[in-house]
Amino acid sequence: EDKQDDLSTKEADLLLLFNKNENKILERDYILNQVWGDDGTYSGRTLDVFISKLRKKIGSDPLIKIVNVRGIGYKLMIKE
Repeated sequence: EDKQDDLSTKEADLLLLFNKNENKILERDYILNQVWGDDGTYSGRTLDVFISKLRKKIGSDPLIKIVNVRGIGYKLMIKE
């Protein structure tokens, strides 16, 4: 379908980071530092909320998936 969803700035930053590191595991702390920086205005739950939002927006594409790597972080998987 030709469906379009707008992304917030942080959602776009997060998706760009995943895209640059396609099929690689990114540690939670690394993601938080890259997307939110050192300003301290986020909590550990912040990342989970944004991952959930992105999953909903890309959920209709069976070739793209954001997976949790337990105890480490997340990984964007793109099947060819």
